[in-house]
Amino acid sequence: MKTIFYIILLYACMAFSCSKLLKEDMRSAIPDNYLNTPEGFNAGVNSAYSYLRAWYGNQNGAQLTVYGTDTYMCGGGELALDAYNFNLTPGRGFIAAPWNDLNLAVNACNAVISRAPSVPITEALRNTRVAETRYLRATYWFLLMQTWGPVNLAMEETTTVTTSAHRTPIDSIYRAIVDDLSFAVANLPATVADYGRVTKPAAEHLLAKVYLTRAGSTAKQPDDYKQAAMLAKNVINNYHYQLLNNFADVFEQGSGEKNPEVVFAVQYSKNILTNGIGNQAHLFFGMGYTALPGMTRDLANGRTYSYFRPTRFTTDTLYDKTHDSRFEKSFLNIYYCNYPGTFTINGRQVTLQLGDTAIYLPGYEVSAAERNRARYTIITPSQYTTTYFPSLTKFLDPQRPDVNNENGSRDFLVSRLAETYLIAAEALMMSGDPTAAVPYVNAVRRRAAKTGATPVETAANQTAMEITAADLNIDFILDERARELMGEYTRWFDLVRTGKLLERVKIHNPNARGNIKPFHVLRPIPQDQIDKTAGGPAAFPQNTGY
Repeated sequence: MKTIFYIILLYACMAFSCSKLLKEDMRSAIPDNYLNTPEGFNAGVNSAYSYLRAWYGNQNGAQLTVYGTDTYMCGGGELALDAYNFNLTPGRGFIAAPWNDLNLAVNACNAVISRAPSVPITEALRNTRVAETRYLRATYWFLLMQTWGPVNLAMEETTTVTTSAHRTPIDSIYRAIVDDLSFAVANLPATVADYGRVTKPAAEHLLAKVYLTRAGSTAKQPDDYKQAAMLAKNVINNYHYQLLNNFADVFEQGSGEKNPEVVFAVQYSKNILTNGIGNQAHLFFGMGYTALPGMTRDLANGRTYSYFRPTRFTTDTLYDKTHDSRFEKSFLNIYYCNYPGTFTINGRQVTLQLGDTAIYLPGYEVSAAERNRARYTIITPSQYTTTYFPSLTKFLDPQRPDVNNENGSRDFLVSRLAETYLIAAEALMMSGDPTAAVPYVNAVRRRAAKTGATPVETAANQTAMEITAADLNIDFILDERARELMGEYTRWFDLVRTGKLLERVKIHNPNARGNIKPFHVLRPIPQDQIDKTAGGPAAFPQNTGY
């Protein structure tokens, strides 16, 4: 059983390789003590990283964090997670798959941590690799706990089949996460030569987020907000990170992904041997443009599944489109003809040449006369459907080898400095010091200001984007996080931890407003977990309401 486990563990390193620079090893017969060797230990650490790909850039992580919020609802994907309807049950695969992946990830981390003392390497390297792995274990625990609440807090590697499990209290899970991240902060370097390995500031960023989340939970401690603010400010002030001048540059594929704003990213690759299924986020957020005149599938606009449709709150009211550049730099509103020909558009025959405007989403309603004059398809907000809506561009991947290929190579940005600023702002505001919070919010908002035709106009836009302490409350913070982090696998967690999920979903998400209940702040425990646990639901009870 142990041998089989390690074959699987190292296979994951090959299939889900976390980094172009973190080397994998694939063997057909791996003895039980391989992990105790320097080579096997390094492979085990790399395998622990690989499970990040089961969430970030994967459909599972996207569905559990984007659907059912105030900013996104269901397009053509899994309605149950968005509408909180009768199909959101413990037996569904979209519940079981991420649960299993994250628990396997924890076990992979436990194997590395438990074997570390026996590996013949320097103490410094051992501490660094264990610190990386404890950061990863904390990440997996944190995702499990935020999604399902009390989970089984396994801290030792499982090498045989076991049916024993129980739901550990939330306060104990938080203590374990904080302990792991505190060890990571104390033992990780500030920078690394192998890009993709976790660093001290990445651990500080995550620990700040953990404190911020715990502060709103039943496990809260008196200094949680203070600790979150201190850690976030340290990341901002004491390392090499900086906000890029242009919001759009943060998401420029290629060398732009490794920019001074990125604190930690899950790496993908163009190497088909190590990229696995790749970063597939590019599939989920785009509208079905290929069915409209003058358009066919291409690399620039992506292969679209149209899973996630922005709410009217997102498209119509969230952004100050006069001064804030983030809507136009996050969403696509013009498609250019890539399939020339003569088509019926707005009731008349129109010939489109390559590069002509084929589709325009103006973001406002247009008159019948304006529509009739147009030589292209116009889609206004009242015409948004599960297929047609503004497409989020952050995850587009035109560097795929062909239009049908789904295996994206773009890195997934897990932690970036703009969020660190917003963590600092929220922690300071919630600790009773909104005045101290304002500069952190304004730094993010000034960066987002539109560039004017002259320096004076640019400065005016930046000034217009600034706020005062009187503007700050948790709803403003949530709106700002939405504008900055749209689609970045954070929204459901943000709404739950601030106690705003029900309120804001009922206001902004028409699919969910009639169904969502207080118990929906947790997802159902997979039925298979309960059935295979000795003692069944008495030993591993289901979350309330499911």
